[in-house]
Amino acid sequence: MTALAALLAARIAAMGPVTLADYMADCLLHPQHGYYATRDPFGRGGDFTTAPEISQMFGELLGLCLAQSWIDQGAPASFTLAELGPGRGTLMADALRATRGVPGFHAAAQVVLVEASATLRQVQRATLGDRPISWASRVEELPDAPLFLMANEFFDALPIRQFTRAGDGWAETVVGLAGDRLALGKSAPAPLAALSHRLADTAEGDIVELCPAAAPITQQIGARIAAHGGAALIIDYGDWRSKGDTFQALKDHRFTDPLAEPGEADLTAHVDFEALAMAAAPARASRMIPQGVLLERLGIGARAERLARGLTGAALQSHLAAHRRLTEATEMGSLFKALALYPSAFPPPPGFDA
Repeated sequence: MTALAALLAARIAAMGPVTLADYMADCLLHPQHGYYATRDPFGRGGDFTTAPEISQMFGELLGLCLAQSWIDQGAPASFTLAELGPGRGTLMADALRATRGVPGFHAAAQVVLVEASATLRQVQRATLGDRPISWASRVEELPDAPLFLMANEFFDALPIRQFTRAGDGWAETVVGLAGDRLALGKSAPAPLAALSHRLADTAEGDIVELCPAAAPITQQIGARIAAHGGAALIIDYGDWRSKGDTFQALKDHRFTDPLAEPGEADLTAHVDFEALAMAAAPARASRMIPQGVLLERLGIGARAERLARGLTGAALQSHLAAHRRLTEATEMGSLFKALALYPSAFPPPPGFDA
């Protein structure tokens, strides 16, 4: 039993079962034992590998996408270039490198990384070198200025609540105890106003997940973009509307029991892109598209071909494999989706306008 498991078991024994949202929040963000508070989880030496760690092409194309959107909106003389949950800082580093040749873009950009983990802030500082950057702990701390933002695999790590349809009510999934071990259970069914609209498209036993933290964050982003201009690129795994059990844990690049080692594994759930799009008003939301489609529209084929020149042997095979992994439907190309937020007075960012 991990140290965090012992703390959770003691709390549940004294106060009763907790929601999945409370369980996830403790597992990921507990100040002493939380997953993100105690480690660098990314890459081969961690528990999972994100798109920016797979290939530089991912960050380069997103950076150029935002730069073109900045130009399309009149190239404001001062703006915030932000990333939510920036991991090691690889995505921002690649975006900045790719946009060095865009006249005025770097001079106008104030780079802000939204990161709560002190451990990861140190990693990001090392990755980005002497580039002037600042950090914020929450999206509410971002400046009131045009906002050009990236969020890759950020929303999937936000705590969820999970409900099972029972008649016209919903039974919530909770974490309780079976003996001295953590175990999943369900609350008594009850009506839930937040899911009243899902009675029309669900049946008995269907599972729906809500992410209480996602809407306020997206509202903040949308309000800034609507008021000051900008664009947000959101890429994550999920779909247009939540349905089914997607709560999962990952450790050593393999799926594992989410209750087995609290604080020692990454906990995630699929993102409901419909909920994000609705929360972004008054900013506009694009159509949701697969990651592979977006990257192809942004020119990953041509970029991959150019990078392949001069490569041979294992280096070339690794490069080609990275291209496939990012774009093919059997890899990340279809599982991951993309959504753009932008002001109603301007066109959507490149790649989202088809």
